[in-house]
Amino acid sequence: MPEGHSVRRLAEAFADGFGGQRLTVTSPQGRFADGAALLDGGRLEVSDAWGKHLFLGVRPAGSEVSGEADLRWLHVHLGLYGAWTFAGDAAFAGPHAIGAPRVRVSEVEVPVRPDAADRAEADRVADRGADDHGWEPPEPRGQVRVRLIGDHGVADLTGPTRCEVLDDVARRAVVDRLGPDPLRPDPDGEGEERFVAAVRGSRVGMGVQLMDQTVLAGVGNIYRAELLYRARVHPHRPGTSLAARTVRAIWRDAVVLMADGVRTGRIVTTEPADRESADDAWYVYHRDGRACLRCGTRVQVADLAGRRVYWCARCQRLR
Repeated sequence: MPEGHSVRRLAEAFADGFGGQRLTVTSPQGRFADGAALLDGGRLEVSDAWGKHLFLGVRPAGSEVSGEADLRWLHVHLGLYGAWTFAGDAAFAGPHAIGAPRVRVSEVEVPVRPDAADRAEADRVADRGADDHGWEPPEPRGQVRVRLIGDHGVADLTGPTRCEVLDDVARRAVVDRLGPDPLRPDPDGEGEERFVAAVRGSRVGMGVQLMDQTVLAGVGNIYRAELLYRARVHPHRPGTSLAARTVRAIWRDAVVLMADGVRTGRIVTTEPADRESADDAWYVYHRDGRACLRCGTRVQVADLAGRRVYWCARCQRLR
């Protein structure tokens, strides 16, 4: 499942590639035909993310009213199997795809032009000139729930957990159920304080709390394992046992690490001095049975609330 930094990158990709454009919206699969009809011909005015939820605010065709309250929102949660795939002409830039299935475990992304054939096509489009409208979107691949076509690109959604059209009241209701997002601006520290209060007010183990989207929005299995390792907190340690400064440090570490993930398209949590090779991007995630990069102790793995959790028994002692 894509983590919060990938959904934030999706929001930025839609803003850059489709923002301000009138969209052709269809449902090649047919399961989202009614929703697509509500959005078709509308202008994309807002592209936003909160945790693992993507919100695309579309001004309906023919609407002259301004303000977010009048937008129709395409709300998408990719879940375990959802993905957005992009294509476009030479003027379009963005990720080739974000979501499942991933060839590798990490969230590594490539540009929308991944191979020589696509680069040759880009050159042909460029030769025709920017005003040439000869580019045609490729045929949909797989069961495409919704297709968005803009001036220079196309975005196809497959396999989402949620795909729906909301008014602004319903969008706010979704956001209100979520915890603070480390990737959103927090100038007054309200998000940090909400996180600290939620964690320290619960006896639930930190390995469960960090995956609870009502506690912290956007963190998934990789960031969960790595944030706990970097804070030297065992996954089973209850939130009530942690000092406020420790919980604050976890929040602030998430802010830095996830912002770096937005910038690079990768999750890298190791410090350069701790890497034995260039592939050592994580301290404990998917390193079960291997030596801890810092102390040499064998990394542990266990099932926790339906997901696998990783930790170092020496660096993260259960006091």
